[in-house]
Parts: sequence; C-alpha cells; structure tokens
Amino acid sequence: MIEIKICTNCLEATINRDAEYNYCVYESDVATGLGVGSFFFLLASQLLIMFASRCLCCGRALRPGKPRSWAIVLFITCWVTFFIAEVCLLAASVRNAYHTKYRTYLAQHPPSCEVLRKGVFGAGAAFIVFTGIVSELFYVSYSKADEGSIPPRMDGGIRMNAFM
Repeated sequence: MIEIKICTNCLEATINRDAEYNYCVYESDVATGLGVGSFFFLLASQLLIMFASRCLCCGRALRPGKPRSWAIVLFITCWVTFFIAEVCLLAASVRNAYHTKYRTYLAQHPPSCEVLRKGVFGAGAAFIVFTGIVSELFYVSYSKADEGSIPPRMDGGIRMNAFM
C-alpha cells in the first residue's frame, strides 16, 4: 500500500493504493460531532423559546402597538436565521462525515480528495449567534406586547332572575 500525502501542513486526506484502485483516506475530525451537537442544542433552544412564547400564534392576543409589530417581524427573522443555521450545520456535518467512497482504477488519474471548507461550519456558527440575538429580541418584544394584554370583557349580559 502506497500513501501519497495531499497536504503538507494539514491532516485532511491521503490517497491510498491497493491492488487495483486508488482511494481517499480521511483522518478523524471532531468537527462532525460538534456540528451535530450544535444542531441539536440549537433545535432545543428554538423549541424552548417557542414554547415560552407559545409560538406567537397560540395563547392570548397581544396588545396592539410597536412591541407587537416588532415581535412579529423578529419572530419571522428568528425562524429564517434558525433555518439557515440548521441547514449549514447539517450540511457541513453530513459532508464532513461522508468520507468519499470514490475509487479510481490505477490507470486513471488519482481521485479528488476534497475536504469541506471550515467556512461552512463558521457560517453555521455565525447564524447561531444571529439566531440567539434575534430570539432574545423577539422574546423581549413579545413580553412587552403581552404585559398589558387586553383584559377579558366582563359583560354582565341579561339578567333573567328578575323575570322569574
């Protein structure tokens, strides 16, 4: 078995040759596990904030005004940044764990042992921070709009006792 190092300063991939094929061998990387862990922690935090705010659509009506408007805008922004962060983390973790199965016959050129750029994990981390900030602002706006919620109307109705 012959090993050819792809990159001299990094520990990403080597091309190995067996009897007939060239194939890529990747070193273990902790980024996949951290990406999956981040995915689940972000999911749990999003579920917690949505449970605490009753997902903005359940529960009592919010008081009209600026806090309610901001809560709606931040609610939508929170879900958009959450979705982007989850997609980045999931895609980066899956791609990092893929460890390509490409094999080429010896007569062909060596396989491409591309590795995932760490920028995808960086983008996921940045969107996690954005999601945290927007979620906190959403919850503050939601709380302000919920503080003075409209009291239930106490209508006496028609009294029937006097007629009996």
